[in-house]
Amino acid sequence: MSAPTRVAPAGAAKPSVKSDEGPSPIEKVLQVRSLGILAALIVLIVVTTMQNSNFLSSQSIRDILLAASIVGVLVVGQTVVMITKNIDLSVGSVLGLSAFAAGSVMKGADGAPIVVGILAGIAVGAICGLANALLVRFGGVPALVVTLGTMYIFRGIAYLWAGGEQITADEMPSNFLTLGTATLFGVPVLVVVAVVAVVLAGVYLRRYRSGRDLYAIGSNGHAAELAGIAVGKRILLAFVFSGAMAGIAGVMFAARFGTVDAAAGSGYELNVIAAAVVGGVAVVGGVGTVWGAALGALLLTTINSSLPVLQINQFWQQAIVGALILIAIAADRLLAVRAAQQLRKRSAHVD
Repeated sequence: MSAPTRVAPAGAAKPSVKSDEGPSPIEKVLQVRSLGILAALIVLIVVTTMQNSNFLSSQSIRDILLAASIVGVLVVGQTVVMITKNIDLSVGSVLGLSAFAAGSVMKGADGAPIVVGILAGIAVGAICGLANALLVRFGGVPALVVTLGTMYIFRGIAYLWAGGEQITADEMPSNFLTLGTATLFGVPVLVVVAVVAVVLAGVYLRRYRSGRDLYAIGSNGHAAELAGIAVGKRILLAFVFSGAMAGIAGVMFAARFGTVDAAAGSGYELNVIAAAVVGGVAVVGGVGTVWGAALGALLLTTINSSLPVLQINQFWQQAIVGALILIAIAADRLLAVRAAQQLRKRSAHVD
């Protein structure tokens, strides 16, 4: 899927899609890019398995998928925000705060029911996202600066709340911890949650007009506003959605690891942004899919698991991730040039 390069007037009917229209050049590039990520993932798995056959053991696959599931949920929210030409650096801190909130609500013999704890984690995430949205929308400050500040604020709140304490597994309900190990038809429940989030977000961005509006906003916010799109409202909802997804990831984190402290989720924000960029989400907005971003999350998680098996130094692990990001940014530049060419052609056609 590509970023739309035109915006529809407010109230206009959803344009029909001609069945004989083939994929645009940008769509072709994104498809090739996704296939490239998939090919790199397969090659990495094959090479690592040749070095150590246990890499493809059921336990190893399960660990990789569980690790990728938390990043995958975070990357869904981050993708929606980045498509609107913004960024959310606070997702790691929101994850930690949400995880601690969920654990605090449920811990102890007189703790609240599991459902209440889960909803509390999601609500805390959504509130953090709303705070980001309001600061970006009405503060007139770039999202990079706002979320950099809130990243530290949310982390500070978590430290203040925890007071140096941590919530351990024996304080949380056993049924809640079971979610971290339970399976559905052989697939870990946390992985199912991530897949559902990716599918729903992918369908929304591709099939619904409000989802397509996000691409229009990221491509040209001024033109989108002139076309009648509620730019401010869409961006506000994008940040709230990202915060809610970070809240869900926080609940998943608490269920998987059982122990939560104020440092939970530290460093996740960079992994999430790296996964989104590697997966084809343009830092300049308007381009990208949650499918590609999810693949990026799976690739980076697999890299982190496979390079130690290949006995590659930690330095090179970071260097490889950095190289992937640079390659992805170069590809973004290519897409931006192609999008500009398409805009000029369509403008000339209209004239």
